[in-house]
Amino acid sequence: MSVVVLESVLTCPRCGFTKLETMPTDACQFFYECLNCKTLLRPNPGECCVFCSFGSVKCPPVQHELGCCK
Repeated sequence: MSVVVLESVLTCPRCGFTKLETMPTDACQFFYECLNCKTLLRPNPGECCVFCSFGSVKCPPVQHELGCCK
C-alpha cells in the first residue's frame, strides 16, 4: 500500500506566490484564494481540484486512484 502525501506546495499562476498547504483527505478542494494577490484559483479543465492543477503533489483521491505518490 502506498503512502499518501498530504502536503502540497500551491503555486499561483498569476503572481507565482507559493504556499505549503495540507490537503483534505476526504474531498477535492475546488477553490483556493492566493494569499498574495487574492486571485481565486479554480481547477483547470479536466482536473478535479486546485492541488491537481497548481500543486506540487496531486490530491489524495487522485493519489489513491494512481496507486502512487509523486
